[in-house]
Amino acid sequence: MSQAAKRIKMSASVELSAKCINTIRVMAADVVQAANSGHPGAPLGCAPMAYLLWTEIMKYSPENPKWPSRDRFVLSNGHACALQYSMLHLTGYNITTEDLEKFRQIGSITPGHPEVGITDGVEVSTGPLGQGISNAVGLALTESHLAATFNKPDMPLIDNFTYVICGDGCLQEGVSSEASSLAGTLGLGKLIVLYDDNNITIDGGTELSFTEDVGMRYESYGWHVQTVEDGNIADMTSLHAAVKAAQAVTDKPSLIKVKTIIGFGAKMQNTHKVHGAPLGDEDIAKIKTDFGLDPAAKFQVPAEVKAVFDGCKAESKKVFASWSELKAKYAAAYPAEAATFDRMFKGELPAGWDAELPTYAAGENTMATRKYSNKVLEKIVASVPELVGGCADLTPSCLTKVAANSVDYSKATPEGRYVRFGVREHGMSSVCNGMAAYGGLIPFGATFLVFSGYAMGAIRLSALSHFKVLYIMTHDSIGLGEDGPTHQPVETLSALRCIPNLLTIRPADGNETSGAYKLAMENAHGPTLMAFSRQNCVNLAGSSIDAVAKGAYVVQEAEGTQAFMSVILVATGSEVQLAIEAAKALQAAGKNTRVVSMPCWSLFDAQPEEYRNSVFLSGKPVLSIEAASTFGWSKYAHAHVGMTSFGASGKGPKVMEHFGFSVDSIVAKATKLADHYKGAAPELARLLFH
Repeated sequence: MSQAAKRIKMSASVELSAKCINTIRVMAADVVQAANSGHPGAPLGCAPMAYLLWTEIMKYSPENPKWPSRDRFVLSNGHACALQYSMLHLTGYNITTEDLEKFRQIGSITPGHPEVGITDGVEVSTGPLGQGISNAVGLALTESHLAATFNKPDMPLIDNFTYVICGDGCLQEGVSSEASSLAGTLGLGKLIVLYDDNNITIDGGTELSFTEDVGMRYESYGWHVQTVEDGNIADMTSLHAAVKAAQAVTDKPSLIKVKTIIGFGAKMQNTHKVHGAPLGDEDIAKIKTDFGLDPAAKFQVPAEVKAVFDGCKAESKKVFASWSELKAKYAAAYPAEAATFDRMFKGELPAGWDAELPTYAAGENTMATRKYSNKVLEKIVASVPELVGGCADLTPSCLTKVAANSVDYSKATPEGRYVRFGVREHGMSSVCNGMAAYGGLIPFGATFLVFSGYAMGAIRLSALSHFKVLYIMTHDSIGLGEDGPTHQPVETLSALRCIPNLLTIRPADGNETSGAYKLAMENAHGPTLMAFSRQNCVNLAGSSIDAVAKGAYVVQEAEGTQAFMSVILVATGSEVQLAIEAAKALQAAGKNTRVVSMPCWSLFDAQPEEYRNSVFLSGKPVLSIEAASTFGWSKYAHAHVGMTSFGASGKGPKVMEHFGFSVDSIVAKATKLADHYKGAAPELARLLFH
């Protein structure tokens, strides 16, 4: 072929690319306009990147959107989701034109920001900026771990890249810095981030608040960094070459700075005004005219553009068929590994995984619940190979490393099961979300309970996304002592208990700790946060593994008949043993006292009314005891022994006593409560809300 002929062919190819890209642009604009709400600027600017990824780079299967070895795509700047929905529609995912027309409407599969579990092809819930790129670190980490665990010579059962489109806002959020730093340390070479470098944020130009050299920052993290100077054009040569170069760098994650114009083609392009408001029918019609498309047609797909995306659909079928053939050969050659692989991706636990959960007799092996947690982990990690995670640089305190996960995950040992997250609580939790999103693994992250405040944004998304993540939190109250109020989580439990779909469990002893882990491991539809003590907790006569599933139960019954019961003490964690000691004193003083252990509010709230009423008896006054905020306890109790201030620095037992957590203090308050009501306590809302 002559050079002239090659130029003509290239010109025709670029012309077709331009039509495809412009079709994507105006479709996204139509999506936003249909809702009269949304963000058109980023889709107009990022359309060339999306076009390249879906037509030439990524392997995916709309008909099998969850197949394990697919490439993962994350739209970290989730406000640009009209772009992602348009791409999913064009490439054959289960998104119709009618779905695009219902953008941001109740009950639609095209919500205002991407939500995993709602829309096929959406891997993680993005919107809070910085979360998506941080989730992607977890996706890439999981790919490398599973590849190291299962792949055989000439049989790459797991072999995929994770691609991200992100914007300036994602890179300003601290969580992305935490996760990106970790990604560089771990050498996640199959993570490729396309940075939409358009110099605009909501307030205006990035010169207002974001003047750093992003490329130099990511180079210092240990990333491979490239720049594409013009990401607006239809000639994909430079962008394609950059992605291919990134794929070839296997020991570092890659950042590609793609210079774009936000709102490309719109009247207010290259300004912050095009970021978050519909363009209007008049402007969209002009854009369509300028792009050579029908100004009156909505959601239009010209025949030649449809042919391109039909080709993508055909190619995706071939890619999936090829992997399915490989999987069949793998299963024939390695049946045991294949069975484990299938079990893990189905989310099924190994048979008998819980057979050796520790149980304790009353008074046996008294220790802190964080140490009971360590004993449980020794058993579970050994029997459940998919349990992979680590700690935010507090391993000696959180006690999360055991013999079965003794090998650290690292660039050199991706088969390792213990992740050194570093002092990055938010990043750790977001990476765990990405690990859960990939499938196959059950991730866990650990730190002090008070530092879950740093991680709250990601924990919330674990719950929203129904991700099975275990949060192992220690040093759970003012009882930790000398570190003082900066480390004593007074308000934290209340904040966590407010999050829908999050099990927050504070066990009282070794049996309840085993029960907490049993629930966490079997909780397939959401995260579980377990709060463990630094202070010792005696194993109780009435505790059990199974009782934890009720959320609250009678751990010690009052002497005599229920009719003559004077007061009910309800407590969590280390305070349950204190409540039992107080109950003994109350009984000796003639106050018949029941003690309720309440490790998990939300599990108790989900019990039948009959059971709840059997725990908190009608007409009997209730005193709550927890070395944390009293906020929320009024749902269950008439009076409280709890915290209404920050804690203090001192020996743990002295701090507890100082704030009223002593037998004498509880007896005095319980006596006053019982005498005030004399068996005629008013009903509580707790009996009505189920």
